[in-house]
Amino acid sequence: MNIISLFSGCGGLDLGFKKAGFNIIWANDNAPSVWETYEKNFSNVELDKRHISRIDPLDISNKIIGIIGGPPCQSWSNAGKGKGFEDKRGALFLDFIRIIDLNEPLFFIAENVEGITSKRNIESFNRIKELLENSGKSGYNLAVKVLNAADYYVPQNRKRIFLVGYRNDLNLKFEFPKKSEKQPTVKDAIKDIRNLAIQARFKNGNKTNGDKCKIPNHEYWVGDYSYIFMSRNRVLTWDKPSFTLQASGRQTSLHPKSPKMERISKDVMRFIPGKEHLYRRLTIRECARIQTFPDDFIFYYDTLNTGYKMIGNAVPVELSYALASKIFKDLTVLKLVNDIKKCEPNTDSIQQSSVLA
Repeated sequence: MNIISLFSGCGGLDLGFKKAGFNIIWANDNAPSVWETYEKNFSNVELDKRHISRIDPLDISNKIIGIIGGPPCQSWSNAGKGKGFEDKRGALFLDFIRIIDLNEPLFFIAENVEGITSKRNIESFNRIKELLENSGKSGYNLAVKVLNAADYYVPQNRKRIFLVGYRNDLNLKFEFPKKSEKQPTVKDAIKDIRNLAIQARFKNGNKTNGDKCKIPNHEYWVGDYSYIFMSRNRVLTWDKPSFTLQASGRQTSLHPKSPKMERISKDVMRFIPGKEHLYRRLTIRECARIQTFPDDFIFYYDTLNTGYKMIGNAVPVELSYALASKIFKDLTVLKLVNDIKKCEPNTDSIQQSSVLA
């Protein structure tokens, strides 16, 4: 089943869909910092590096059945300025919808931060849903839900919203997969590599020792900590899921081998005096493991912060796989075979394929 990817980043969402059996034939991202990582890990995918506003939907093959992507989230984040569509990054969601509207895939999936549903963003969010539901000639049956990655085999508490649309003429509504019975822990993800980490060559993560890592990308940022970072506990616990990974080396959580931090006043923590050397941030690879990337998925970067940013912005692979597997199963039940050509709304082919096996 051929699909395309928009706002692909380093490919977390894409890898989950590939693992589920989908064939990504084309992807788009105009951030140079992710190009090498994406191209080397998805060598058979054509990566379009233009700004999405310059993409003509007619440039995209008509042999696709799905569009996946995670439009930029900064303008919708609760930690951001909340400009929404007034921010150029927020307006990129409209380009995502434009390509859906003119290509009319059988399904789409979009991922974003939970903050897009906040009071200050709700008017824009309702507009997004309305535009998606009315895209194309047939329109889409839209399912929307906030998911915690920890409920889908990811050792990380990470809440994100997903919008999944099935074209109306499929007569099908997406049902989000059931939660896993047990949440995986930090121990499950990284304990076996705890003694193999390498620190960055210089402070502030400006240089790397990546060529010396026994485990690919197993190096960590060394540098100062901001007062915001020191406002609460940042040390992970072995037997629980991780905190939400940040897209920043400086703000990355501390390895659970580190001593617990001490509270000295409201919103002020400190490292135990005399043991400051025992505290270290997670490595790039540890973050990747917590995002459920396999070790053979290699990240390419000039500075560590670029690596942390790529991984922190990604959709966890196993969460993507859980969603993709459900979509693949739904379409398989509808007897839609690999490499199906784009079906026009209300054609006989769709009516026939809608008969359950």
